[in-house]
Amino acid sequence: MLSVVLIGFLGGLITGISPCILPVLPVIFLSGGAQGARAQDQSAAPKITFAPAGIGLGTSGAPGAAPMASSTGASPMPQVSRWRPYLVVLGLVISFTVFTLLGSALLTLLGLPQDFIRWTGVVLLAAIGIGMLFPQVMEFLEKPFARFGRSGGKRPSNGFLLGLVLGAAYVPCAGPVLAAVSVAGTTGQIGVETVALASSFAIGTAVPLLFFALAGRKLTERIAAFRTRQRAIRITAGVAMIALAVGIVTDLPATIQRALPDYTSAIQKSTDEALHGPSGAGACQPGSESLGDCGPLAPISGIVSWFNTPGDAPIAEADRAGRVVLVDFWAYSCINCQRAIPGVERIYETYKDSGLEVIGVHSPEYAFEREVDNVKDGAARLGVSYPVAVDSDLVTWQNFDNHFWPAQYLSDANGRLRYFAYGEGGEETLERHIRSLLTEASPGVALPAAIFADGEEADEAALGARTPETYLGSARAERCQCDEGRVAPLRNGEHGFSFPTDLDLHHFALDGQWSVSDQSISPNGGTAGLRLHYEGRQVNLVASGKGKIRYTVDGQTRELMVDGVPNGIELVSTDETSQGILDLEVDEGLELYSFTFG
Repeated sequence: MLSVVLIGFLGGLITGISPCILPVLPVIFLSGGAQGARAQDQSAAPKITFAPAGIGLGTSGAPGAAPMASSTGASPMPQVSRWRPYLVVLGLVISFTVFTLLGSALLTLLGLPQDFIRWTGVVLLAAIGIGMLFPQVMEFLEKPFARFGRSGGKRPSNGFLLGLVLGAAYVPCAGPVLAAVSVAGTTGQIGVETVALASSFAIGTAVPLLFFALAGRKLTERIAAFRTRQRAIRITAGVAMIALAVGIVTDLPATIQRALPDYTSAIQKSTDEALHGPSGAGACQPGSESLGDCGPLAPISGIVSWFNTPGDAPIAEADRAGRVVLVDFWAYSCINCQRAIPGVERIYETYKDSGLEVIGVHSPEYAFEREVDNVKDGAARLGVSYPVAVDSDLVTWQNFDNHFWPAQYLSDANGRLRYFAYGEGGEETLERHIRSLLTEASPGVALPAAIFADGEEADEAALGARTPETYLGSARAERCQCDEGRVAPLRNGEHGFSFPTDLDLHHFALDGQWSVSDQSISPNGGTAGLRLHYEGRQVNLVASGKGKIRYTVDGQTRELMVDGVPNGIELVSTDETSQGILDLEVDEGLELYSFTFG
């Protein structure tokens, strides 16, 4: 039991310092810390016109100090508990742990949607933020708690409820400990060890969060400008809460987290091994450089829904016969999965016509991820086009005895497990094994050019020089000469562009009016132009919608019709590697995602 507690504490500590916790830190710093500071400068009181009370979301005060009257005649300012930072963090870790462990079972028992808790937390978080900006709103929110405020002449201005709301709304990334806790809660396999693991994880997570809250309080008390502007701090905290609520709804925190390196991954690996033990020996160990024979591939069963298949029909074991199969476990809110999915998608697009079947098994990390519509929406945002099996009851997860998001299992054409890997990275090893198994299944098969080699694009000597894959959406766009000929990031929204005089090799530029989103670009208000300076033997465009693309290459103009979901379209194909300028005129109604090169 002691080892379980230590592993849980370490897992929580790692989560508390990982990139995924960053979006919630401004709220912890301001409302958990800065608002719990002592009002040492009493001359600042007339500047404060209102201080909400009741549930503890207002400005600061010190225990035992006399109430400070406002200059506008409003009610005396309540005293905020000096325990506020501790109670905000306590509320957060308690609610998050309880909802992770018991949320799914409670919602099922009450007949409520699985995402009810999260959406309730988001709404309450936004309401509290608005209340901090507008005192009348806060007074309305606090009316249910008024009777508690009259008990003993004190009001519970401690922030515990704010912590509970934060815990319900915010989802940190899943390490091995949280994975074990959430799976136990979803499957109902809750025992003494699971509770100990969850509790020690919560304590470990609380340590860095509490440190940050106390730092906010100490900084406020030490800097006079902060002590005399408590109303401004309250308003800033309100804005931070509203921003966090909006960010959760729009998936902005995930976008930020994907852009940051996972600097705790090395520590996570040691926790994985401590919690689950070694995963195999010889070739049957995670990420092995050689193929092994690790027994039959576990069954894919208990699936509640399929999509990205013809008619959304299930892919039965008989349908996979004779094909190399890659099973990829993922969850749409898992940041590590979000980073890994583009590589899986590229492998699917490259080898799906060569005998490879990719099945994304979506196994939920949290209760709201059990909703099929949420999974479909998450898959669409991430650009997942391969078949997805929604494993909301974690039946397939348990069949594979899996413990990780993401995790990949690769079987040969005879249904034997030959390779498996956990976590991000390793695309070059995975692709090499896929190519070996495809050749093993069909000797002499003509495979497409490899797309990964040592983390870079395919081997230049074997394939010839070529332009790297070029994404067009703002989230991953690079090498766009979109600012008067200069390379500049694309920003979401509607913008006007013009072609530069010169376009560098491997770069692209836009002309006319375009609408830019995270994943794609589309003409806005008519046709618009795109110019690409490429190198390679083949140029493919991923596009969707309905309309025509007219393109010119080597002085020849061609036209093609696009009608449907995102798909790859070949624009250029030559026997030898060459450089060229590709000019596209794109109709309104089309969305362009990326260029790939062979």
